[in-house]
Amino acid sequence: MSRDILFLIAPGFSAPQHPGITFVCPSCKSIEGLLLAFPALAAAIDIRRVPFARPRFEVIAAVDEDHQALPVLVLSGDPPPDAEHANGQDFVNKTSRILELLAERHGFPRLHS
Repeated sequence: MSRDILFLIAPGFSAPQHPGITFVCPSCKSIEGLLLAFPALAAAIDIRRVPFARPRFEVIAAVDEDHQALPVLVLSGDPPPDAEHANGQDFVNKTSRILELLAERHGFPRLHS
């Protein structure tokens, strides 16, 4: 794998328990905003938007079935000490940490606290 892979839930999904309502993933939306604001930086990342419904086969193939919660950043190399490891891949699935790593690894601006 030559680039980090960022898995996000495709926006505009529906949930069976709430028919007729369209949703966005609250954990993915801040990342989506950053990607939209800095498309040149986003181009260096393999961004994959997957359907809301489980099983999320593309995510399972990358990490494993126990780590389908999104967002998840699969790291191409040089993982930080706090990265998780499954299926031969290092990854991070906490939104705040993904945003930090996007700044550290890809030059995105940091969030102001």
